[in-house]
Amino acid sequence: MTPMRKAFNGDPLFPMELVYRTQKSPRMELPHHLHDLYELVYIHQGKGTFFIENKLVEKKEGDLFIIPGNTIHSSFPDPDDPIISSALFFAPSLVQGDPISDLQYAALHCFEVSRKSGAYRYELSGTDRTYIEDILKAMSDEFGQTRLGSREALVLQLRSILLYINRYISVSSAEKPAPAGLGPTWLIESIQWIHEHLDQPIGLAALSAHASVDPAHYSRMFKKYTGLTVTDYINAKRIAHAKELMLTNEMPIGRIAEICGYDTLTHFHRKFKSLTGMTPGAYRRQALSTS
Repeated sequence: MTPMRKAFNGDPLFPMELVYRTQKSPRMELPHHLHDLYELVYIHQGKGTFFIENKLVEKKEGDLFIIPGNTIHSSFPDPDDPIISSALFFAPSLVQGDPISDLQYAALHCFEVSRKSGAYRYELSGTDRTYIEDILKAMSDEFGQTRLGSREALVLQLRSILLYINRYISVSSAEKPAPAGLGPTWLIESIQWIHEHLDQPIGLAALSAHASVDPAHYSRMFKKYTGLTVTDYINAKRIAHAKELMLTNEMPIGRIAEICGYDTLTHFHRKFKSLTGMTPGAYRRQALSTS
C-alpha cells in the first residue's frame, strides 16, 4: 500500500489544524502517512505503538510525540485499549521570521532535536501533562470560535506550547531508542541501512540477503512493523529526501533525482507526484514562495 498523503481541511492561508481528543482504533487509524506539516501528538489515554522513521516505540497515556515534517510514521493502536489522542499540525512558517524573537531561541528547536537524534517521544507527568492538556483544550475552543483575533490567539498558543516543550526538553532526556523487544534487531539495522543508501539500487533481494533473512519473512516482518511494503517505504524515504534537497539548495531537479536513487527523471516525476500531488518543480516553487 502506497504511503498516504494526509489530507488537511483547514484554510491554506492559515496552515494549522487540531484534531482534538479523537479515539483511534486499528480500523479508524491512518495506517501510514507523510506530509509537510509539523506535528505534535499527545496521548490522553490508551496504548499502542508508533513506527516513526526507523523505529517502533510504545505509546501510552501522557506521551508527547514530536514529529517533523516529511517524517514517515504509522500508528498501531491497541484494539483492546484504544488510543484517545490529540494531533496538532502546523506549517513552520507560522512561527518563523518574527523580527522581535530572541536570537538565542528557535521555536522549532524541539523538532530539530527529534530529527537529528531520532528521539520522538517524551513521557510527561504531573504539571507537564496538565499544561499540555489545558493548552490543547484552549486551542480546541479557539478553533471553534469566529471572534476577533482567533488566528492571532492560535499562533500565540502555538508559540506558547512550543516554548514549553523546548524548555522541557532542555532539562530532561528524551525517550531512548526503541528497545530490541519492539522489533527485530536485524530489521532496525536494515531500515537504517536503507536510510544511508538511498542513492543506490535497493530491493527486497539485496536487503534480505544483507540481513541474512529469507525474502518472504523479511517482507512480512517489514510490513508488520512499518505498515508499508519495502518498495513503498523506500519510495517514501526517497521523496522525503528529495523534498528536503529542493528546499535547502539550488541543484537541478535532475541531479536531485539521481541523488535519491531514481535512474530516470520520468520515474522520479511520477513517484513524486503520486506522493505529493504535484510535480517536483511545482512543489519547489510553492514551498519557496511561502518560506
